[in-house]
Amino acid sequence: MAVSRLYRGFKILEKPLTENRKIIEIKGENIMSALTRFLRQNKIQKENTKYAATKSLVDEQGNPLYWVIKPLSTSENDRIRDDCTVEVPLTGKPNLFRQKLLTSKYLSKMIAASVVEPNLYDKELQDSYGVITPEELVKAMVDDPGEYSKFAEFIQNFNGFNETLDDKVEKAKN
Repeated sequence: MAVSRLYRGFKILEKPLTENRKIIEIKGENIMSALTRFLRQNKIQKENTKYAATKSLVDEQGNPLYWVIKPLSTSENDRIRDDCTVEVPLTGKPNLFRQKLLTSKYLSKMIAASVVEPNLYDKELQDSYGVITPEELVKAMVDDPGEYSKFAEFIQNFNGFNETLDDKVEKAKN
């Protein structure tokens, strides 16, 4: 005898094979075929995008130059976040620490890791701005604070961070 129940919008049909084994079908599909949909080859890959990071870098016609931006993986983001996290001692509590994210450093590293073009690791480009790291180069190339802030916001949104810190503070207040 088959047992049918609804689970998160799926109709699950359990059919006993023997007393101790059963096969689960989701909308008429064997569970193994349902799992194959989660294999890597079936995953939609996020494509690179373009963004005009600053109005001060233009082509021959005066149009802003587009930068090529790639999505970061979760592992890349974790590595960057770990690099930008420090332990701060708790006042009045010896040997106790809390973690603090250095937000400005984190954003600059996230931007640098996301930029494909221009090549921020190019020595000639770095030398032309008098800097030695990709993070410093981005800040030198996008030297208008408003443009840099919009660029950082774009990078965060592109990488799935759709809610800003200010949004979270407002949400917590309400």
